[in-house]
Amino acid sequence: MPTKHRILTTPVANVYPYYVAKAERKGRTKAEVDAIFCWLTGHSLRGLAAQLKKQTDFETFFREAPRMNPARALISGLICGVRVEDIPEPTMRAIRQLDKLVDELAKGKPMEKILRA
Repeated sequence: MPTKHRILTTPVANVYPYYVAKAERKGRTKAEVDAIFCWLTGHSLRGLAAQLKKQTDFETFFREAPRMNPARALISGLICGVRVEDIPEPTMRAIRQLDKLVDELAKGKPMEKILRA
């Protein structure tokens, strides 16, 4: 039986500060990072805060997301040398989609384009 990738059992709250720090280093805000999380998962700000406080792991965070945004299928490109749209495992793909969105934020892309509006 294959073991789970370590990121799946990592609490989102352990990685979240790195997403915020990456954005803030490039002049973006925590509120924009939160908007990305909420857009992707359907969590409200209060729901996101509760998940972070509960130390929910990535696998549970995405599995129990209120409503994964259907427009996430429009997220494409390379992250860590792998094409996001080619990742077969749904939870790992969702994690990489989140990474891609935060990367786009840090690169200065406008929020309307990041959120595929």
